[in-house]
Formats: sequence, C-alpha cells, structure tokens
Amino acid sequence: MTLTVDPSEVAKFEAMAAEWWDPNGKFKPLHMMNPVRLDYITAQVAGEFDRDLATPRPFEGLRILDIGCGGGLLCEPMARLGAEIVGVDAAERNIPVARTHAEQSGLEIDYRFSTAEALAEAGEQFDVVLNMEVVEHVADPQAYLNACHDLLKPGGLHLCSTINRNAKSFAMAIVGAEWVMRWLPKGTHDWAKFITPDKLYELMRKAGLEPVDRKGYVFNPVTWRWSISDRDLSVNYVTAALKPKG
Repeated sequence: MTLTVDPSEVAKFEAMAAEWWDPNGKFKPLHMMNPVRLDYITAQVAGEFDRDLATPRPFEGLRILDIGCGGGLLCEPMARLGAEIVGVDAAERNIPVARTHAEQSGLEIDYRFSTAEALAEAGEQFDVVLNMEVVEHVADPQAYLNACHDLLKPGGLHLCSTINRNAKSFAMAIVGAEWVMRWLPKGTHDWAKFITPDKLYELMRKAGLEPVDRKGYVFNPVTWRWSISDRDLSVNYVTAALKPKG
C-alpha cells in the first residue's frame, strides 16, 4: 500500500482544527465557498443516481465517503439529505471536533482518523467519494486517486475539487488569500502541488476513472460571493468522474 499522506500538510490542518466551525476563522474561505460546493455535489449525485432533491431525504440508501472531512462541513449536509456518510481525515485533531459538532446537531456520522489508502486496503466501498480540496495536499496524487477509484462501487461517482496551476491561481489562492486577505495562514498551499484540469483528468483516467464534467468556482470581489462557471476554471475548479460498471 502506498501511503500518500504528507505529514507536513497534515500538521498545517492539525493546528487549525478547533476553528472549523467558525465562519470568520481560518476556514472562512471554505464557509464562503460551501454553498456552491454543495450545489454542485447535490446536483451531480441526484443526476447520477436519479434522486429528487425536492424530497425530504433524497440520498437515502447511498453510502458516501468524504476524504479529508475536516470538521464536517460537507458531511453534515450529506447526513441531513439521508446519506450514510463516512468522514475520514489524516489530521487526528479534526475528528473529535467533527464528532462533537455532529452530536450537537443530532446527526449520526461515522468519523474516522484514517486515510483513503487504509479504507481501500480494508475493502470499503462507496456509491460516492467526495475528494474536495485534498489532492493538492497529498504526496502522490496518482496513488491517491488510485485509492479513490478502489473505494468506489462499479458505477460510483467521484467528485474532486482543487486549484488550477497558473499565474492567476498563485495570485489569488496564495498572494490574495494567504498574504493579503489573510483568510488562511501563510504556507497553507504550495503552488507547486496545484494541478491543471487537463492534468487531473489525465491522472483520473490512469486511475481507471472516466471524467464526465468539470466546472469552475469563481469568486466575485464585488458581490463577495462564489458562483459556478462552465468556462472559468482558472483558479478553483471541480470535476466529476465515474467508475465504469463493467
């Protein structure tokens, strides 16, 4: 088993664990982005599994994994939509934060201090794997995506978001978010680990996944809001891919 966890990356998020649910804390960018992330995730899951989002618990019967779950910002909405949700994180301090918040919210969520590779090695399988803002923090993206593939049932859906690799992404995600706005501590991101959409598609295909969609997350500094774009993938973007059924 290839372990793709990067200890230095884990340490960054360990240090910020207690702030996960503070909308004005170090995870403010994720809180701001979360509505568009959820819009994309729910639309893709509903479309792929023929679920009606107008019903009370549309994801009932679906087993969903959130890798790098942090404090549970995606796990909790998925649980409310009826999914059986497992949240894993390689930063151990995130897990008690996530568990405590879920209990306070009256939600049953299976949180584990673990990795994608460990779950794949154990033979765990899911209908959906959420891989959001994680691939740019791992030591070996190809081995990591191979594990994501193995964690999916045939016909399963893989949703992966990350940051493009270009001059604009350096200016926005590092200079802007870390140095100027100070939304994140300096050093949270390493531009050398950012991945272009075409390269991510290539890695996913090598892992045995079939890419089917990609969209951009675009921040508007005037309205102070994020939106989903069909064309602008220049900084933050998200992809959908399927594990073949046969």
